[in-house]
Amino acid sequence: MLKKPAQNTIEVCFSPKLFENILTTSDYVTVVVDVLRATTSICAALACGAKSVIPVSTPEEARQYKQKGFAVAAERDGLRLDFADFGNSAFDFMNNDVTGLEIVFSTTNGTVALETAKSSEAVVLGAFINISALSDWLVKSDKNVVIFCSGWKNMFCLEDSIFAGALVEKLLEKADFDVQCDSALASLDLWKIARTDLLGYIQKAAHRKRLRMLGVDDVLEYCFTLDAVNVVPFLKNGKLIEIYE
Repeated sequence: MLKKPAQNTIEVCFSPKLFENILTTSDYVTVVVDVLRATTSICAALACGAKSVIPVSTPEEARQYKQKGFAVAAERDGLRLDFADFGNSAFDFMNNDVTGLEIVFSTTNGTVALETAKSSEAVVLGAFINISALSDWLVKSDKNVVIFCSGWKNMFCLEDSIFAGALVEKLLEKADFDVQCDSALASLDLWKIARTDLLGYIQKAAHRKRLRMLGVDDVLEYCFTLDAVNVVPFLKNGKLIEIYE
């Protein structure tokens, strides 16, 4: 008996520099990923009651919002900027009352990738902490999926690529997706290697080492915790909101 053709595809993009060359061109959702730490932190902020997150790609934009009275989370190269109310750790939003706040967010990689992806038909955020809620929503959306790794300054990074593989596996388990993208297959293989000792494997990642040197790696274990929250941040009119609200 012939297998029914898959309705939707999965593609993985390893770097913002490659996004303009994606092969998926219609009826797709872009999943922006920055595991260490932006997408994890934004998921945490919304789960803790933030009204929305406004991503901006430059510190200058963030500073302008700060002057208008907005709460601002901003970092560059792992360090919180001097004018910001929050850094880029999920714990910043879990240890402070963010209920009802609109938080402007600017980071080295994640919000730059969001700026690149904003012309997509739909944009959501992915992290290990929301992977099941995300995969469930993607299946229900019944669209092609592009998993967009923020990387590090336009370069490949291990943590986002491993997450991409984990999400590919989830989607394949839940629905009949077609995968003919080498990046998706490579990320899936990488996830299968790393998943038995995820925290151990990630010790070799360059950004993990950067965070250790800066003394801001206390959130590492949380960033690799599966299903800590049940939110799916969705980009609407320039703001990230909880898709289920």
